[in-house]
Amino acid sequence: MKTTALIEKGKDGTFGIFTPDINSTIIGEGNTVAEAKADFENSVREIMQFYKEDGKELPEELKNIEFEYKFDISSLFNYYDWINTSKFAMNAGINSSLMRQYKTGKVYISDTQTRRIEDTLHRLGKELTAVKL
Repeated sequence: MKTTALIEKGKDGTFGIFTPDINSTIIGEGNTVAEAKADFENSVREIMQFYKEDGKELPEELKNIEFEYKFDISSLFNYYDWINTSKFAMNAGINSSLMRQYKTGKVYISDTQTRRIEDTLHRLGKELTAVKL
């Protein structure tokens, strides 16, 4: 089963990862995204080991589980703080003031706007990978 592992940047600058779509609590924390992923993956191994050592059956939601790591919008722009929010908003066709509010995490973002941001990120990524120096 594939599920989301959501990456968030805390107010203290550290990163946390959690699984909002399953009942089992799996978390990871670290000073960087890489550290948080390593801690998260260690948590998964520890949970699997716990069930094995106690002779308990692994919950169905954890069998063959795979994770798709995703940033929330606020954490994305805080992690990649070199992205100019106003210029990005212009490329995405989103009001720059609204984009800055998304960056703070204080405003709800619709699925449509999320897809627009994601599509713009993917388009920019393709453009960057095509650059030859």
